[in-house]
Amino acid sequence: MKGTVVVGRYTIPGWVNEGFVEYIKSGQKQGDMLLVVPEGAYAVRLGNEASIKQKIKVIKGMYYSITFSAARTCAQEERLNVTVAPDSGVLPIQTVYSSSGWDNYAWAFKAIYEVAELIIHNPGVEEDPACGPLIDAVAIKALYPPRPTNKNSVKNGGFEEGPYVFPNTPWGVLIPPNIEDDHSPLPAWIVESLKAVKYIDSAHYFVPQGRRAVELVAGKESAIAQIVRTIVGKMYRLSFAVGDANNSCVGSLVVEAFAGKDTLKVPYESKGKGGFKRAELKFKAVSNRTRIMFLSTFYTMRSDDFSSLCGPVLDDVKLLSIQTSPNP
Repeated sequence: MKGTVVVGRYTIPGWVNEGFVEYIKSGQKQGDMLLVVPEGAYAVRLGNEASIKQKIKVIKGMYYSITFSAARTCAQEERLNVTVAPDSGVLPIQTVYSSSGWDNYAWAFKAIYEVAELIIHNPGVEEDPACGPLIDAVAIKALYPPRPTNKNSVKNGGFEEGPYVFPNTPWGVLIPPNIEDDHSPLPAWIVESLKAVKYIDSAHYFVPQGRRAVELVAGKESAIAQIVRTIVGKMYRLSFAVGDANNSCVGSLVVEAFAGKDTLKVPYESKGKGGFKRAELKFKAVSNRTRIMFLSTFYTMRSDDFSSLCGPVLDDVKLLSIQTSPNP
């Protein structure tokens, strides 16, 4: 080490670093800004074109999600390039969704080989190398792609299958937009928008059903979709839960649901203390594949800090043909 600068490619145990990498201690100052590390006492900062990488044993053919914590340290537009060959994605980290300045990001890949080399790279070319993003905890989790059942044509409708959630970070995991991602870290779902959606857990948030749900945090820029199999001419019932995450997201929330050409707006008056309502959209299938999509109508800020984006929670999405739906 030379001050905070990492000297030598193998100085950080388990990792190989390239370029200008700093080892940052929690509480360290950068100008007037105090750098806080969410997990443990240390993080790394990646300068221009710097990277860290590690080889991981995987099962060939399996899908995996990577979760990591990142924070930007300057006002410039920062992004991170995450690679496991042959997959690669650029994750924008310009929008900060938590009041701490840290966000957790998920990215997924399919294992082509039995050893995967994970590379986290800062492609930035900022004038000040101290403006690189901070990287903290990194985790990997195997994903098991869910299948439709005779009780639900939507796959992973309860969002129970998804990326690893760090137990000590209470700000959920951001699922990046589909344009940034070849394989979804939220199996069966596509994030079809400019901004991410947030994956939340019942340990830190109110969740309507089970242990996981999604929060539509960026208004109409935060949309989630799935293509489902349908039979032309049949009537279907799309049911789902809309609520708030008990995270001070107060006000009039609205989820817009789309099934093919049919739409439904579901208003939800949130007190920000947790709760939900159920809604359903009936439609006639006009194709053998129907796109269902959900988005939030409005932008909302948390009432406790007025800086963190928040939005309605979506959970327990089900699709059944009305003729064959089981008796309640």
